[in-house]
Amino acid sequence: MESWQELLRKRSIASLEALVARFGAEHFPDLERLRQAAVNFEFRISPAMVDLIKSPGDPIWRQYVPDLQELDVRDGIVDSLAEDAHSPVPNISHRYPDRALFLVSPVCASYCRFCTRRRKVGDPEKISLSELESAFRYLEEHTEIRDVIMSGGDPLLLSDRRLDELCRRLRAIPHLEILRIGSRVPCHLPERITPELCAILKRYHPLYINTHFNHPDELTPAAVQGLGLLADAGIPLGCQTVLLKGVNDDPDVMKRLMQKLLAARVRP
Repeated sequence: MESWQELLRKRSIASLEALVARFGAEHFPDLERLRQAAVNFEFRISPAMVDLIKSPGDPIWRQYVPDLQELDVRDGIVDSLAEDAHSPVPNISHRYPDRALFLVSPVCASYCRFCTRRRKVGDPEKISLSELESAFRYLEEHTEIRDVIMSGGDPLLLSDRRLDELCRRLRAIPHLEILRIGSRVPCHLPERITPELCAILKRYHPLYINTHFNHPDELTPAAVQGLGLLADAGIPLGCQTVLLKGVNDDPDVMKRLMQKLLAARVRP
């Protein structure tokens, strides 16, 4: 049986050539211009998402496949959430007094074309523990912080050992009451949710996971099984959903998504 790392490496679509081979050249009439869009931001579609694409242009396709509209660049803000403006040290964003965002990985299983953090994610180089030392020091020194959200990239793409070490270091800080993880892995790569991973996370309660589903089709049996493992480990699960044109901008689609999330023990 393939490990989740092998599955992600071997079966993902990570090039336009592989995308054309899978779905046919007729769906890519302007491939050269599309290459320009693809190089502007990392491109990868995980095996689970590839398998969900029923036809080009469908709700799953729209989330991950480069689009020529990306070349229509207007004046705007690269860091639309102003995370960098509230970053006192690398990998920390401290906007609200009692909580902080902790960026621990730049890598995702799939790269969403609507990502608000595209300036940071997609770098294949891991963030080493030594690079995180200034972040740990900041969290230790700022006793007003009681809640830390680990994000990225996707923290659950880190190895079990690395996740264990990160959680252990954070739990050793007396004033940190709550750990949170933001992850799309339950959707993108449900094979990553293993009993071993859940056993590690369970040691660090109170720990919450906020995941991300945008369409009811994403709640596959494998995804629901992975969510069940996390819930059985006592981890409260939440979900953020982005309103996307052509994906879920329909009341019936959104209703089905919310109902399926609740049935999977995830609070929308």
